[in-house]
Amino acid sequence: MSEPFGVRLRAQMERRGPLCVGIDPSPALLTAWGLDDSPAGLERFTFTVAEAVSGVAAAVKPQSAFFERWGSRGVAVLERMIPSLREAGALVILDVKRGDIDSTMAGYAEAYLEQGSPMAADAMTVSPYLGFGSLAGAITTARANDAGVFVLARTSNPEALTLQSAVADQIFEGVAAANEGEDGLGSVGVVVGATLDKVGHPLDRLGGPILSPGLGAQGGSPSAVARLFSGVRHAVLPSVSRAVLIDPSRVRSQVERYRDECVEHLRG
Repeated sequence: MSEPFGVRLRAQMERRGPLCVGIDPSPALLTAWGLDDSPAGLERFTFTVAEAVSGVAAAVKPQSAFFERWGSRGVAVLERMIPSLREAGALVILDVKRGDIDSTMAGYAEAYLEQGSPMAADAMTVSPYLGFGSLAGAITTARANDAGVFVLARTSNPEALTLQSAVADQIFEGVAAANEGEDGLGSVGVVVGATLDKVGHPLDRLGGPILSPGLGAQGGSPSAVARLFSGVRHAVLPSVSRAVLIDPSRVRSQVERYRDECVEHLRG
């Protein structure tokens, strides 16, 4: 077995800088690249981005929806990309936002976290809105495979505010309990949007990583992330996607720019 996900993530953040790159092959981005909106265009986009970022960012975050929309042909691209990224040394956080109960949740976890699965990633995103206890199967599978989970907690879309504010304390408490007793950074993390004005909940006892999407096109910045997470900067993994993907000739240089800014603001 390898080291736990949280330990590996912390080492990657120290080695490469605290940045995650989302791989979001949307129809708009494929068109911007001059590619057909087809499985062939999807594959070319995906592997071009993967080659550009795998040695630069601490983690990559493929958005499963943009592969699933092509059915088995798109999922086949995802199945080839994940092991390719992992072999290149990148940690893969598969953005699937799955949430269900009992055997169904266990099935999702087996699909995305069980070593030997065609889509085995280093971590997956999960939804806790059937109750935090519904995530037990995913957390158990993650631990057994030295993998991780990121639990949706405070996303930055406006329509989420009322619902998530009402339950966020329970989510943060559940994550803290799941990481209790872990050495170093735990393997159960949260998703908190980079464009929020404030979190409104204490984060210093989480014990796990904070995945913070929203840099760039959504309006988030490394300096704002540093302010938002001023007491837990060591645990924050900001994520950027469209801002670094729009121009195929500049993917790597844009990733390096965001990475360097994140290092400056989160370690300064």
